[in-house]
Amino acid sequence: MTAVPPREPVVLTGSRVVLSIPGEGDLDRITDLCRDPAVAAWTTVPVPYSRADAESFVLGMVTRGWAQGTHCTWAIRSEVGGPLLGMIGLDGIGDGDAEIGFWLAPEARRQGLMSEAVSLAIDYAFAAGGADGRAGLGLERLVWRAFVGNAASASVARRAGFRYDGTRRRGGIQRGRRLDDWQAALLRDDPRDPVSDWPDETYVQLESARR
Repeated sequence: MTAVPPREPVVLTGSRVVLSIPGEGDLDRITDLCRDPAVAAWTTVPVPYSRADAESFVLGMVTRGWAQGTHCTWAIRSEVGGPLLGMIGLDGIGDGDAEIGFWLAPEARRQGLMSEAVSLAIDYAFAAGGADGRAGLGLERLVWRAFVGNAASASVARRAGFRYDGTRRRGGIQRGRRLDDWQAALLRDDPRDPVSDWPDETYVQLESARR
């Protein structure tokens, strides 16, 4: 199967979430959510986060990523045209793999919405696509990374079937600082079942709490 990068945005629809492209109407919402302490703590967004940062992200990086076939970035919504609840993306698409990343608004957490969004993104990443990449990217491998301590993100990745690869000492960079990070991978032919051999520190205190 040959990987085919997309050249225009693709909308993905599940039973409870819709992944669509963020636009100018989402700029204020993205600005507010990226000021959430948890989003700032576990991602690489600028701090303090400004509306200009949101504009650069949506009108620059997101648009270029789709046009160049290097990044697929979606807003997570509960319905078409609904308010933005979070973001998910496939970054660094090339040579048959990509990195998945995501975050959610505080009020949308622990409802299983992110797990469904991740499943949609994985399906699209591994599905065979046509000449324009709209049906799927035909990737062979997805990578998940998170700064050490982000057990909520690890919980989502583990439920999606990612296999834990280990801790990279100072393997991540956040606003000029090097931090330890966790890494896991999912291959196209891997079972999409939760994996139990992740270290204890990657588990949230209440595993029943859904992100």
